[in-house]
Amino acid sequence: MRVPPERLLRIRQVHRAAVAVARRGRSGPWDHPEADAIVSDDPEAAVCVRVADCAPILMADRRLGVVGGAHAGWRGAIQRVASAAVRAMTDQFGSDPSDLVAAIGPCLGACCGEVGDEVPEAFRDAGLSEEAIARWFKTRPSGRPHLDLARANRDELEAAGVAPGNIHVAALCTKTHATVLHSYRADGKSAGRMAGVIRASGFRLQASAEA
Repeated sequence: MRVPPERLLRIRQVHRAAVAVARRGRSGPWDHPEADAIVSDDPEAAVCVRVADCAPILMADRRLGVVGGAHAGWRGAIQRVASAAVRAMTDQFGSDPSDLVAAIGPCLGACCGEVGDEVPEAFRDAGLSEEAIARWFKTRPSGRPHLDLARANRDELEAAGVAPGNIHVAALCTKTHATVLHSYRADGKSAGRMAGVIRASGFRLQASAEA
């Protein structure tokens, strides 16, 4: 991404919906705030989220040169972290959601996304509609629900105003492809992490996802 290490802006991810803001021209060291999304208009820095089954979401405003990243697992989806990131780009930098391009990187797929019955119940308790829950959860032969995390986050981005044609989904399951992607489901505590990184270099946007 052509930035020195101190300009790779990471956050302390806690499975919530807080958003960190990194403005151009700020002074002092980056203190790794507790958040699960980060937005920036600083062309001299790159923003980063780390994942190993949760969905990395990268966003860019092509008109204003503003970028954002979100760490969106099922807990983040319940708390609408994708919408929170879009809203921060709008409130902090004046972005129009219809100008945004978003990419949802590899994450745990519906094929391997088995969860307990308490997970769809947690979505209900958070006020998500039965229609949405029916789209995101399917009962498999095991009798347990499977979550389509990418679809849940895509729907959330659309609800936040991002145009459907501007949302790109990797459609790669981290557990299925655990030989080349990091997966907590596959490897447990020994799993590594992938980084989704994006930088606004003036109005020339650069994005990358690296294992």
